[in-house]
Amino acid sequence: MPFLGPLQTMKLSKFKFDLPNNLISSHPAENRDESRLMVLHRDSGKIEHKVFKDVVDYFDEGDLLVGNDTMVFPARLYGRKEKTGAKIEVFLLRELNAEMHLWDVLVDPARKIRVGNKLYFGDGDLVAEVIDNTTSRGRTIRFLFDGDSESFSKVVESLGETPLPKYIKRKIEPADKERFQTIYAKNKGAVSAPTAGMHFTKQLIKRLQIKGVDMTFITLHIGLGTFRQVDVEDLTKHKMDSENFIVGKECVDLVNKALEAKSKVCAVGTTTMRALESSVSAGNRLKEREGWTDKFIFPPYDFKICSAMITNFHMPESTLLMMAAAFGGYDQVMHAYQVAKKEKYKFLTYGDAMLIV
Repeated sequence: MPFLGPLQTMKLSKFKFDLPNNLISSHPAENRDESRLMVLHRDSGKIEHKVFKDVVDYFDEGDLLVGNDTMVFPARLYGRKEKTGAKIEVFLLRELNAEMHLWDVLVDPARKIRVGNKLYFGDGDLVAEVIDNTTSRGRTIRFLFDGDSESFSKVVESLGETPLPKYIKRKIEPADKERFQTIYAKNKGAVSAPTAGMHFTKQLIKRLQIKGVDMTFITLHIGLGTFRQVDVEDLTKHKMDSENFIVGKECVDLVNKALEAKSKVCAVGTTTMRALESSVSAGNRLKEREGWTDKFIFPPYDFKICSAMITNFHMPESTLLMMAAAFGGYDQVMHAYQVAKKEKYKFLTYGDAMLIV
């Protein structure tokens, strides 16, 4: 057998491009389904420029869209440090123990926060104690709170702020509470929204249904790990943070039925794609699964479930861009991004969308 040499490893620097600030959207489109939509055809590389509600034209009876119904909670809290009164930002990442109100958080400025410190939120409505250091900015904290999970949730809801990404350089507005969320958000637990799904409206889903196109959901609670910078040139060495997800029976039945019928299955967003690709059976069908996934998808990758994908335009060198490139073809997606820049598409959370078919 001839020696084929080492497999080509995909490099981080291949995903570098210049993203001008004026293409980063700080507000969403006035109407969710009137964002722009770029359509990239995988077989030919052809690119079309549309409006998001035109997405209906690319699906037929029997096709299936799969969305992520996670719900963003107001994960950003501002507190004061005991004694000094210094202002501290606490970003809730993950609940570790509901009964003890134990959380993994990020703190800013981190250098001021040590184990044993107490933090006060609101008018002392909530008090927390720092019990461990996890990473440079990470801490484990315990909220000194007597009530159950539900009443704790209500306090966080009243004190917390919509966790818009830091690159949106403006104050949080009341409208963000609704717009930094999909209309089908149901299961609370994400610190960031599944942005591809934010373009859907009730009317658009209705139009798809009238055409015989169904929609089902997985739940994947998005953590900040999705957006963590990749700091290794060799992508095989990058480790994704784990995220909690559920692929339930209804979704499995509908997806497998569509696959049997050779209909299109479209992942709405990279988080949906990760959950689906983390739940593949030996026979390349979807199976029920609940747990954690740290699956990292980058080119080349053989997708088992989906034949279409909706996603936003992502940061240079991000794992989200890498997944889009794995699905749409590296050269085609990187070319599409250059076209998007030239055509002044809006990028990131509140930006425009891309349909890869």
